[in-house]
Amino acid sequence: MSRLAPWLAPLGLLISISLVACQDSSTRDSSQSESLKVVVSTTILTDLTQRIGGDAITVTGLLQPGDDPHVYEPVPRDTVALAGANLIILNGYNLEPKIEKLATSVDSQAAILRAGEAIAPLKLGRAPDPHVWGNARNGILMVQAIQQKLCQLQPSDCPQFQANAQALSQDLTRLNTWILQQIATIPESQRQLVTTHDAFQYYSQAYQLPVLGTLIGISTEEQPSARTVQTLAKVIRETGVPVIFTETTTNSSLLETVADEADVRLSRQPLYADAIGPAGSKADSYIKMLVTNTQTIVDELGGKTTSFQAD
Repeated sequence: MSRLAPWLAPLGLLISISLVACQDSSTRDSSQSESLKVVVSTTILTDLTQRIGGDAITVTGLLQPGDDPHVYEPVPRDTVALAGANLIILNGYNLEPKIEKLATSVDSQAAILRAGEAIAPLKLGRAPDPHVWGNARNGILMVQAIQQKLCQLQPSDCPQFQANAQALSQDLTRLNTWILQQIATIPESQRQLVTTHDAFQYYSQAYQLPVLGTLIGISTEEQPSARTVQTLAKVIRETGVPVIFTETTTNSSLLETVADEADVRLSRQPLYADAIGPAGSKADSYIKMLVTNTQTIVDELGGKTTSFQAD
């Protein structure tokens, strides 16, 4: 046995190292498997959730850039994602009715957060207006709601969530001031907004840019009547609005009819109403979406914009 000992010692050391490596690997795998699985409806909320959660959570966004939440039809992979979630984040206020119906019916123990309902809604008729993100200060309230829910469900990473949410909220506070400054450069006689659907009431109220009219109401599922088209065209002619704005998630053909009848032009760039832009675009985050929309509106209505850079 004494002659074998010199061989056994290194072998024992190798086995010990292997066991430690296996334990480390097991620990890492366990930690990764315990990462909070968060499924999010809209691209706006997906962006905010990813920025708050960082690498401490796993985020799955159901809608992709350009998808219209009002009319989105869930697909089988959405059911799978929702069933495996620890947390489901929706906008609420009936923005994404088919996703909400699926989220509340799927066999899941997930917590559900309706982040948009952290904001007291404006009303259009009897219905609450779900487009709360148009006001950057409302964005801060959604950030806080998401951060608090993540801390509740994964307290070990709460300091990271809080730090990320604070940095994001600071950027949104600066953005809110910047938007007010940009809108103020539009000549007062031209400071009116005409869009495809009623998605900019929060933006309008927060930044003192009256919505003169829209072709359809809250949901893009609505279809305007010929009378609506004629009435809107008449109002535009009477007020002298120089341009009306198309949107990325809606068909612009009917608005083209309004523009022809009112003898005004369509905006050169569409507004991002219900979704951020694709990766690499100038509106591929919530902050950049609000910046891009503001620059488009101000430039088209005769104002002058400055650049905005988030920290």
